Amino acid sequence: MAIALLFGVFALLLLIGVPVAFALAGASLAVLLYLDLPTVVLAQQVSAGSGSASLIAIPLFIFAGEIMLRGGISERLIALASSLVGRLRGGLGQVSILSSLFFGGVSGSAIADVSAVGGTMIPQMVRRGYDRDFAVNVSITAALVALLVPPSHNLILFSAAAGGGLSIADLFAAGIVPALMMTLALMATGYLVARRRGYGVEAFPGWRAVLVRAVAALPGLGLVTLIFVGIRAGVFTAVESAAIAVVYALLVTVVLYRQLRLREFLDTVVHAARNTGVILFVIATAAVFGWLLAYLQVPAAAVELLQSIAGSRTTVLLLIVVMLLVLGTFMDLAPMILICTPIFLPVARAYGIDPIHFGLVLVLTGGLGLVTPPVGSVLFIGTSIGKVTVGQVMKTIWPFWLAGLGVLLVVALFPELSLWLPALLRG
Repeated sequence: MAIALLFGVFALLLLIGVPVAFALAGASLAVLLYLDLPTVVLAQQVSAGSGSASLIAIPLFIFAGEIMLRGGISERLIALASSLVGRLRGGLGQVSILSSLFFGGVSGSAIADVSAVGGTMIPQMVRRGYDRDFAVNVSITAALVALLVPPSHNLILFSAAAGGGLSIADLFAAGIVPALMMTLALMATGYLVARRRGYGVEAFPGWRAVLVRAVAALPGLGLVTLIFVGIRAGVFTAVESAAIAVVYALLVTVVLYRQLRLREFLDTVVHAARNTGVILFVIATAAVFGWLLAYLQVPAAAVELLQSIAGSRTTVLLLIVVMLLVLGTFMDLAPMILICTPIFLPVARAYGIDPIHFGLVLVLTGGLGLVTPPVGSVLFIGTSIGKVTVGQVMKTIWPFWLAGLGVLLVVALFPELSLWLPALLRG
């Protein structure tokens, strides 16, 4: 009864429009009262959930991404991508996809990615004769690549939700190959759709222009190398790398690019503080929700249930993927990671599924929910930029969504794709 009350109250509050963090706290409080447990547990777990030192990396990476967003890096990355892939069919669409891969390595956020790259590319594509739905479809699905490449704060969040024992360096390394697969799959899909619709190509600017644009974008791309190599080599921790990323971003945008003025810096601080507050509030309230899940032995029950339904590791993983796809349609990625990790990670471990591999599958599955209604935050940002309705986008997004689903299934069924690079780098 307590388990049904916990999930029932949570679902009801979400359905009536209560924000996720308040829904988590409300459902937890209802169960505490039902079980006659001290309500001070709510405050204790909220404090403990937001007090982990490893979480300091999240606001710092968000701040670094916001600095790079407003400091001129996105324009240089788009220019580089344009010179590399603009001559392919549907040139601007290909530019948008490759730019998202580049910028994802700077921001680590799908929302920041679609805001920066989509905010530039969608209006430009519309002006050049591309259909609005195509421009939005390309931009929002390409933004999912940012979830998989360093410094993805969702992978850091998964590590924290898993108890903090997983290597963030391994998670970052594990996401690189799936990110490249997603990029190539979306580019191939964009090519086919562009060919069917008769979109043109961009003129090749010449190798000299490619070199000039690469040099201009190199300082921004250097942030990815700094973070990944530094953590992987053990030079600094994830938190230290996040602090270094902020200093590096300020040096690049203020000293080198000279585009981050005082007004833009203040806007950056406000946006970073707002985004950090939302994420940390969700983390804090999810902590008490997770404590109740453990108290009510929900993970053990989930293991028993799935063992009674399926006997093989592959079947169990596919069942989890299906459940996560359903959850992703009405739950944002951060709360889904915090809620589902304590439930499904013990199941994955019971079946011998590597936690690093499971984390990639969880984040990628939840990412597909960001581009599906009714709660898809990336979807709504993209449609707002493109000035097109969600209904119009949903009619034509299916080739791109299926391409993403295909990559997800390949990554899920073949764990070597995500695990070989971390193993290689560990020596």
